[in-house]
Amino acid sequence: MSSPQSDPLHGVPGAGRRRSPGPLHGVPGAGRRRSPGPLPDVPGAGRRRSPGPLGRAVGVLLRVLRRCGKPLARRTGPRHRLGRDLDACRQERDRWRRHADSYERELTRTRHERAHLLAWLAALHPSSAVLTPDAGSGPDGPHLLCVDAGGRQLSWRLSPADLPLFAHVPYAQPVIPDSSAPTDQTAHIRRHTRLLAMEGTLFGATAETWAAVMPLRPGEH
Repeated sequence: MSSPQSDPLHGVPGAGRRRSPGPLHGVPGAGRRRSPGPLPDVPGAGRRRSPGPLGRAVGVLLRVLRRCGKPLARRTGPRHRLGRDLDACRQERDRWRRHADSYERELTRTRHERAHLLAWLAALHPSSAVLTPDAGSGPDGPHLLCVDAGGRQLSWRLSPADLPLFAHVPYAQPVIPDSSAPTDQTAHIRRHTRLLAMEGTLFGATAETWAAVMPLRPGEH
C-alpha cells in the first residue's frame, strides 16, 4: 500500500474514486473522437439548396457564353437553311413580279400603238374601210376593221376600248366569207407591200433618173 506522500493524485478531489464505465463502454471506437461532418454551407452538404438571384444570373451568363462559343457550323441547323431558302424564294418571286409588270406595260403600249396604226390605215382607205360587229358579239362587244387591199378584204379585231379611235369609219353588216378555209393574211400583206414598193420605184422616178438609167437615142426628144 502506497503512502500518501508517494501518490501523485493525493489531495485531488475525486481522484481516489473509481469511475464507472460510460454507456458506450465496450463499443469499438466509442472512445475515439469523431471528426465533425461537412459544414452545412458547403455546396453538396446535406440537402441541395436552390440558387439565389445571383446564382441564377451566373448560370444564365455561363449558358450564353457556351452557346456563343459553339462553332458556326453547329449553329447552322435546318431552321437556318430553311430561312435562307425562303429569303431566296422571295427574292426570286419579286424579280419575276417586276418582269411581269414590265411585260404588262409593254403589251399595253403595243396594243395602243396597234390601234392608232389601224385607225391611220382606215383613214388612208376611206372607200373600203368599214367596222362590223364580231361574230357572236353584240354592239358593245369586239368589232372588226375591214379594209380592201390587193384584191381581197383584210380584217383586224378591235377591243371595245379602241372603238373611239375609229369614229371616222362607217359601220356595215358582217360579211360571211365565201370560203371556210382561212387565208394567210400576213403573206398577202407582204406581197401587196412588195408590189406597192415596186410601183413607187417605177413610177416615182424623175426624168433625170430615167435619163441616167436609159439614155435617149439620137432623134428622140
